[in-house]
Amino acid sequence: MLRLALVLLWLLAAAVSWWTAPRKQSYEQARADVAAGHVTAYQWGDSWATDGSPRPWFGASDLRASSTLGPLFAWRTPDGRVYWTDTGNFDQVTTTGAVDPASYSGPGAVGIAQDLRAGGLVHRAGEVQPSGVAVAVAGIGLVLAAVFLGVGVAGPAPVLGTRWFWFWLVSTAPYGLGLLFWLFRDRPWSRPAAPAATPGDRELRDRGLLGLCLGFLATILISLLLLALHEALGDRWVPLPHG
Repeated sequence: MLRLALVLLWLLAAAVSWWTAPRKQSYEQARADVAAGHVTAYQWGDSWATDGSPRPWFGASDLRASSTLGPLFAWRTPDGRVYWTDTGNFDQVTTTGAVDPASYSGPGAVGIAQDLRAGGLVHRAGEVQPSGVAVAVAGIGLVLAAVFLGVGVAGPAPVLGTRWFWFWLVSTAPYGLGLLFWLFRDRPWSRPAAPAATPGDRELRDRGLLGLCLGFLATILISLLLLALHEALGDRWVPLPHG
């Protein structure tokens, strides 16, 4: 039951992270959502604080900002989803002088700023990632990590790998997938007692270096798989960290 509870917690964190992950939208869609008032929070920035690789656990990309507002504009809709657009990519925009152009990165950003002011949404500036959701997802990650470390340090010796093998695999595999592998492969704390291993058997057991290599290999393979799925299905179904 405890293993099942941990898997359900992982699924909950993964689902929430997928739902709230930033998804790219067109400039026109951004202005349409602003005009319709479908913006519960918005944020300006110039780059995403990520290197584009899968994260070891859960979490969303952070939008970094410099002196001017833009060119990236991110917003959250009432259903809790987060979208973003590059305001440098637009077909046509008319500036009215309602905002100071010097504060923004270009006419595209100025156009959205004008819409925000016209719609009375200026006061909704802030972090687009819901703070409560971020805390909940981070808390689930801490619980999963604490259970793994507690069992790994104080629990019985693993049957199908050394402690260091599981430590490095769980630490390096992206999205906490190493933890799921540990739960299904080693079946901790609910297995029958294993017979004492002979010296030859111990030599065959998985070592820490192998766990580290498998973790890095999983990162590469999952990155390639996500890129392929992203190309096939798009940002809606397979959102990726944006660099």
